[in-house]
Amino acid sequence: MKLKFCGAAGTTTGSQHLLEVNGKRILLDCGLYQGRRKDAYEINCCFPHYDPKSVDVVVLSHAHIDHSGNLPNLSKKGFTGTIFATHATRDLCQIMLRDSARIQEHDIDWMNKHRKRKGLEEVEPLYTEQDAEKCLRQFVTLGYDRPLQICDGVELTFVDAGHILGSAQIVLDVKDQSDGKQKRLLFSGDVGRGDSEVLRDPVAVKDVDFLLMESTYGGREHEAPPGFDTHFAGVIKEAVKRGGKILIPAFAVERTQKILYVLNEMFVSKELPPIPVYVDSPLAVSATEIYRLHPDSFNEEVYAALFEKQNPFGFEDLTLIRSVKGSKALNDLEGVSIIISASGMCEAGRIMHHLRNNIEDPKTTVLFVGYCAARTLGRRIRDGEKVVRILGDEFNVNAKIEIVDSFSGHADHSELVDYYNRIEGEKTGTWLIHGESDSSQALEGALREAGGNVSVGELGKTVEF
Repeated sequence: MKLKFCGAAGTTTGSQHLLEVNGKRILLDCGLYQGRRKDAYEINCCFPHYDPKSVDVVVLSHAHIDHSGNLPNLSKKGFTGTIFATHATRDLCQIMLRDSARIQEHDIDWMNKHRKRKGLEEVEPLYTEQDAEKCLRQFVTLGYDRPLQICDGVELTFVDAGHILGSAQIVLDVKDQSDGKQKRLLFSGDVGRGDSEVLRDPVAVKDVDFLLMESTYGGREHEAPPGFDTHFAGVIKEAVKRGGKILIPAFAVERTQKILYVLNEMFVSKELPPIPVYVDSPLAVSATEIYRLHPDSFNEEVYAALFEKQNPFGFEDLTLIRSVKGSKALNDLEGVSIIISASGMCEAGRIMHHLRNNIEDPKTTVLFVGYCAARTLGRRIRDGEKVVRILGDEFNVNAKIEIVDSFSGHADHSELVDYYNRIEGEKTGTWLIHGESDSSQALEGALREAGGNVSVGELGKTVEF
């Protein structure tokens, strides 16, 4: 059995790991590398570590684009096999892959303008919306804890990862024909924190022989424990006193739905007075509707709320906005309102227009509820820059900037160590992926101190076990 690290090794994006067993090739995730446009295009376009036609099966951990986003390109380049995913993951991919296709086309338009000035040949997008739709025909869905043989001698089981709706740990039980041994490989996917406002906790898997594990927050701790909403409530209350708009840049999937749930709880408990809340993101609106369709992923409190109380994703003062006209109308709002809009890093989407129109107003509050990568607009604002460029123009940052870190969907360093310790079995070999180099090395050191046989996966390298 061989495992090749084809992406998200030494970085947190572009998750792709190729398993060769019993003459078959199983690809674990097929995510987009996300970075500078030129670099990202060159990395994503051509699959340098394997031929898409040679892949027999894809197993997808969850719908985030850094895990699923290159699937349409994989199919476009010749992959004709089955893509296994949970029911919710497939539903989210239906909207997210099409949205990704639109972003690809927008980015290519930008690149081609610059290439044309330099006399270079134009390039095509990685894939189109039609490619995304065709790719979705290859999905076969499976519920949690429902074993299924996916190829000769390999049985797949999805186990709840507690990260986003439908997210799964991938368990592969293998009868390895090369040595006749029975082996269990666990791919963690992205691990949730536990005690989520919305989702169930990650499940501890038993009898694991080999582990492929994420390390996104290795060496880093979140500022607050999961479910610690007191800080969030305090920020909102203070912003209400200030009297202006409260802008919340948020990822369309998972983060937006968590924020809606917490806000609804505050309205129901009278902790907050009635305030107009707007979700201004077509993707977030669609994702929120999908959340309502999958109560099986929710923790007991949210599950009960869906059937016994007011829908936490559709409360009275909530308006979901799809149209451009509706989005523009928010510019004319007066008084206090909460606007949740993508993208979370403020690099694209409608949040950029809301920032442009409101960031110079000292009554405005900009509340960050998630990670912003280096050099993004969100990171520059979070880091306290006084002047920022938004859509080509410079603006003074007069708004109040707030950060609440408790909503992260990723386990932090201590939580990852706890996750590792709760996994039962020999754990003969563990490889860390999906982390920047310093993060992976920090987690490697901690797990080795705990007695683990742990190493960091290297891009392009193959391990045999």
